[in-house]
Amino acid sequence: MTENQFIEYKQSWHDDHLKWICGFANASGGTLLIGVNDDGSVTGVEDFKRLMVEIPNKSRDLMGVTVNLNEKLDNDNRFLEIIIPSYTVPVSLRGRYYFRSGSTNMELTGNSLTEFLLRKFGRSWDDVIEDTFTFEDVNLTTIEEFKKLATDRLPYVATETNPLIILDKLNLLKNGKFKRAAVLLFGKNPQHFFMQAHIKIGKFISDADIQTSDIVGGNLFQQIEQTLSMLKTKYLLSLMPPYPEIRLLLTHCF
Repeated sequence: MTENQFIEYKQSWHDDHLKWICGFANASGGTLLIGVNDDGSVTGVEDFKRLMVEIPNKSRDLMGVTVNLNEKLDNDNRFLEIIIPSYTVPVSLRGRYYFRSGSTNMELTGNSLTEFLLRKFGRSWDDVIEDTFTFEDVNLTTIEEFKKLATDRLPYVATETNPLIILDKLNLLKNGKFKRAAVLLFGKNPQHFFMQAHIKIGKFISDADIQTSDIVGGNLFQQIEQTLSMLKTKYLLSLMPPYPEIRLLLTHCF
């Protein structure tokens, strides 16, 4: 059997291999075999009795991970099978987070680490508080337009006059602070907080040649309205020969 998302081979044990236990625990779990070459052939492991005690203790003490460690025998060669469960909470090793992806073990940093931690805690990106966003950044006109759209489906919103109560009823506030979703939906200028929160429209005359393109900003309600209007008036006009085939690309870059 070859190495994959759930199996990793190591010819001998080094404490650095705790990273793989951490990676499996943060992913879907897996098995780490000690005393096995990369091709899956068993070479055996020395001092297995010491490792039977040392590995579970270090895994527990350094990461809080409880592993199932088994002694295996293949043609008089002893090797170790470390079975690592998947954890619902993030697991770190000396302050660093690792994740098993395919047959590789990667360290999570930057945005990848942020997204991983949010998922582990059952939260999404848009549910996070945006501390720098204040009531002065709210587009009150958009809220009034939304109230008209909500008349039939959300009457409790349509009849409310206080914008903060409306946002709270829509679950866009937490402890009086605005979530990122509020910024995207009702902000005056969401791109001030998230530069890539815009829609790109492009018209291509070939796979490589673009004829025209536009970037649509504003909050999501404004982006939808402006994009539909731009498509009708600029991009989806009737074409007559001998114009070449035109391909339309519409992407949301956030």
